[in-house]
Amino acid sequence: MKGSMTAAAVHKQYDDGVTAFRRQIGDSALRMRFTQEADSFMRACALGVWGRDGSAITPRHVEYYNAIYTKGNPVPSILFWELSTAVADYPGFQPPAFFARMRAYDKVAGTRLSRRFVDLMTLMLLLFAAVDDVVSEEEAGFVNHCADVMSALCARDGIKGEKAPLDVSDFVTKRPAAPKAPELPNVPAPAAQGEGKAQPTAEAGEEAEAAPSLEELLAELDELCGLDKVKKDVKSLINLVKVRKMRQEHALPVPPMSLHLVFMGNPGTGKTTVARLLAKIYHAIGVLSKGQLVEVDRSGLVAGFVGQTAMKTNEVIQKALGGVLFIDEAYALANVDAPNDFGKEAIEALLKGMEDNRADLIVIVAGYTELMSNFINSNPGLESRFNKYFYFEDYTGAELMEIFRSMCKKNGYTLDDETEKFAAEGFRSLYNDRDENFGNARDVRNVFERAVSRQSDRVAAMENPGKEDLMAITVADLREDDDEEESPAQTIEADAAPIGGDADGGGTAELPEAPAEEGGEAADTSVPEQAPGEGRIENQ
Repeated sequence: MKGSMTAAAVHKQYDDGVTAFRRQIGDSALRMRFTQEADSFMRACALGVWGRDGSAITPRHVEYYNAIYTKGNPVPSILFWELSTAVADYPGFQPPAFFARMRAYDKVAGTRLSRRFVDLMTLMLLLFAAVDDVVSEEEAGFVNHCADVMSALCARDGIKGEKAPLDVSDFVTKRPAAPKAPELPNVPAPAAQGEGKAQPTAEAGEEAEAAPSLEELLAELDELCGLDKVKKDVKSLINLVKVRKMRQEHALPVPPMSLHLVFMGNPGTGKTTVARLLAKIYHAIGVLSKGQLVEVDRSGLVAGFVGQTAMKTNEVIQKALGGVLFIDEAYALANVDAPNDFGKEAIEALLKGMEDNRADLIVIVAGYTELMSNFINSNPGLESRFNKYFYFEDYTGAELMEIFRSMCKKNGYTLDDETEKFAAEGFRSLYNDRDENFGNARDVRNVFERAVSRQSDRVAAMENPGKEDLMAITVADLREDDDEEESPAQTIEADAAPIGGDADGGGTAELPEAPAEEGGEAADTSVPEQAPGEGRIENQ
């Protein structure tokens, strides 16, 4: 069994978490009792977790069990047969003896130590459950049961939580559903020649037809506005992959090659859209088994507690298997100003996941050009795995106008000659006067949305608007309060400013799509951040 964490890493994370919690205990007698009893309680919980889903005990379980201790306490040295027997004989969950005294202390001192300990216990049990890189539904159910028992005792004593408890279901490893066996039609026995061949069902045939061909995907790529250099790079990469496959078919040597990519450029230049197309293209040429795109940023990979970030990152990797994992603003993972930042733990878990699943996972990292260079250079493992760079240049004024025109056409709006000229001049000025806040297609989307909003107000005031009225966007719809003194440059620049909390919509002539996958910050607990403590993942 090959686990993501060594026993030494488990010990480091366990010791960091328990030690950090112990420092918060103000009562010396309670602190001493906690120190004496916490390790044996946590080891007993590990027995309960490992007996939940019926999996066999392995040498790795033994290593993990013997790693559950804090500095200064006895080091366990259980043997394989002893651990197997202990798991089989586990009597059931019981709160630790010190927990009653901890709740009594909370009631007197007005603190919430007992509630915080429930959070710590939950995280530690999830860490133990991941011994085989999988947190099963049964294991998560046991963790939930333990947390519920402890939380009920706190509630009974009137000790309220500071926040919602951790949702253990967030850490369950999602398993792909087993394919449903096709129902065989009631037909006569086949002739000997065709015997044993399964016939595809009509539904499967329709599904296969729905998958776009390589030619259709390349046509979709060509239809994107601008991006000439990126299009050329994508087609060159496809040719490289196709020729490699042909060489393999002819038993010719194929040099090792990484298909992981770095997308560099400003926001709104089409990075997400190209990544989504690439995932489908890789599937079409047989590189990936599914071709889905899973999109995350730092918040989708990094958590706030010891041991949680690796699990969160591995969960995302599992979702992306067979497709492309797209990490936007990936440079945020490498915080050089905070050496103990959990972004490093996410990078280590990501590198290992890329290596373990290199046959059916492609990772694309994206962000500003300069910041992405610093990110790649921050870790030798990143440099060795990411050696192909796609540069996304800013859209020109003419391209911005083409994107605006495409948005209008796709959504059933028309532009007359005067409006076309006005908008084109405004977008040309927007490009020429661009600064570090220039949003490319994001800015076009903002202009379009505000124009549609003003057009709706204008048309709603008409008595009997016709179809042409409902479709027409005029110069008045581009201007704020129909200010005739406002120049095209002033109008477009004002409308291009972000509307509320702007998010990258892909930067193409299409309206933004929701990300394939979204990650959120994990709930906070009172256990302070510590260094992740995992050993460095060596390049293989």
